[in-house]
Amino acid sequence: MDNLEEDLTCSVCYSLFADPRVLPCSHTFCKSCLDNVLQVSAVYSIWRPLRLPLKCPNCRSVVELPPTGVDALPINVSLRAIIEKFQKDSQPQPPSCPEHHRQPLNIYCVQDRQLICGFCLTVGQHQGHPIDDLQAAFIRERQAPTHLLGRLSDHRWAKVRELGEQLEQEKASCEGLVRQDRQAVEQYFQGLELVLARKKEAFMGALDTASMEVSLAYDPLIQRLKELQEEQLDLLSLGSAVEDEDSPLVFLEKVYLFRERVEALVNATLPEVTSLAITPRAAEYLEQHWVGVTIGGLEEGPVPRVCCCAKPTILKTVLRTEAGSQPGGWVHDLWQQLHPTPPVVLLGLLLLLAAVWVNPVGGASLGFSLLSQLSQVVHGLSSELTTSLWETTGFLYAQTGEVVWRYSSALSTLGENTYQKLASLYKTLSS
Repeated sequence: MDNLEEDLTCSVCYSLFADPRVLPCSHTFCKSCLDNVLQVSAVYSIWRPLRLPLKCPNCRSVVELPPTGVDALPINVSLRAIIEKFQKDSQPQPPSCPEHHRQPLNIYCVQDRQLICGFCLTVGQHQGHPIDDLQAAFIRERQAPTHLLGRLSDHRWAKVRELGEQLEQEKASCEGLVRQDRQAVEQYFQGLELVLARKKEAFMGALDTASMEVSLAYDPLIQRLKELQEEQLDLLSLGSAVEDEDSPLVFLEKVYLFRERVEALVNATLPEVTSLAITPRAAEYLEQHWVGVTIGGLEEGPVPRVCCCAKPTILKTVLRTEAGSQPGGWVHDLWQQLHPTPPVVLLGLLLLLAAVWVNPVGGASLGFSLLSQLSQVVHGLSSELTTSLWETTGFLYAQTGEVVWRYSSALSTLGENTYQKLASLYKTLSS
């Protein structure tokens, strides 16, 4: 085909012959090319009147043309027909099916979003799939990007931004609490920096852990919202690009991918704003556990395990320290919990403790009964007092169980020792 195209090319313009005309010397040129050559020759012509000289660009022979010029030359009809056939065969043919030889791809499979042939639809792997005309599907989906962009409403964008700002504020608040605790720790340990260096480092490590927990709790949510914002901006840009696509097949593929991304973004679950509490607070913990610590007991000074959790609605758990529970610590905590409790409630709880002390089994049953009656009385109080009393009762009952367990263990040990001593005395008397 390349050699044929070379033979069908004009030697003047180096393009396919356009309206080929034959000179008397049998050479063929385009009519427009001969007109240009004739104009140049006529300028310097001293030829006889009513005759136009034309020099052949190939053989340089001079030809006389009538006054009508190049129009008087005969048309190379055979060459023109060959050129027309060559141009027709050179046009791109519709693609054929790779699975079925010489079958044109003239059917659009809606399910697989690709062109198929008739055999693919009837006996091939696309059998039973929904089909459509490519141009009809293109026209039908032409407005799809506009509708999909309409679903990315400003209201959702504002909601995402608002949630992001709330999460940022919550994180800043929690980090502010951590910074306050750092300042309290700094002020408390200034005078004893050499002795308290290890304790200070341990305390700071606990606060660093709390700060890390804050970051772990909020950073993924904030990052998720930022990703949603970036995805929406990307889709807004992508929607405009999809609308400008001219190829039907590429357009339909892009619309399909664009629809999937829009659906995924619209249906994405937005995170909830969670409020965390830093417990225990450093200033309160130091006031309770470090005021009575002497210089000699600094090594046993407790360091809390600071944690971040949801704001509690029940009684606070007793802190577990590195040095363990100090003697009388649980009694002190118990008194701190019972101190604001009304005397009537304390009296009832003391009666319950006495009953458990005398008869552990019956006392436990009595305890459950009294707790049940006490709960009925407590529910009649105001909501704030009810919450405080109920939490205090639960704490006292837990401490009472520990007392009963210790008391039972002591009685069991005492009984075993007494039995051994009596047995030893009996053997001595018998001998």
